[in-house]
Amino acid sequence: MSERGPRERMVFSAAQLIRRDGVGPTGMRDVAAHAQAPRGSLQHYFPGGKEQLVNEAVAWAGRYAGNRIARFLAALPEPTPSGLFAEMVRQWTDEYETSGFAGGCPVAAATVDCAESTASTREAASAAFSTWTGSVAEALTGMGVAEERAAALATLMISSLEGAIVIARAERDVRALRTVSGELGPLLDAAVPKTVAD
Repeated sequence: MSERGPRERMVFSAAQLIRRDGVGPTGMRDVAAHAQAPRGSLQHYFPGGKEQLVNEAVAWAGRYAGNRIARFLAALPEPTPSGLFAEMVRQWTDEYETSGFAGGCPVAAATVDCAESTASTREAASAAFSTWTGSVAEALTGMGVAEERAAALATLMISSLEGAIVIARAERDVRALRTVSGELGPLLDAAVPKTVAD
């Protein structure tokens, strides 16, 4: 985090605090302290206040999730839809098994906390999910999944992952994450035409 400037550190810190605590309890002073940035810089970098900071943190999280897809693919010896989804899930099972269940997805947290009360945050969350879904769909298309099916499967993968994250946090157990990975894997791989898969 130290190589980032104060503005970038505050956006990153906001995302980290939102994923743990939600939007409501995350205060601007908390963000500045977490980012090790001067409190006075908040107004300088975020003249739109907390709403602007939250929206930028949500946008950052969407880009981060989208960019992770390429890294997950690179880690697979042979890219398959089920392998990609297993990597997406493994990121969360690894975190929960090593660090506990405190964190969730900042985009989901912002959606739950602000979708009805703050139009700009709902729009930021929608755009973040779109960025993430687009990256997954593009990866699936690259594996031979038809374009129209890839978009639908990307939505299914992200929806299943987000739901499993919520259940895992409630149960303090990774069971739901492992379940969605195991159950969706064959369905995802079946979307690759046999001629491509062979």
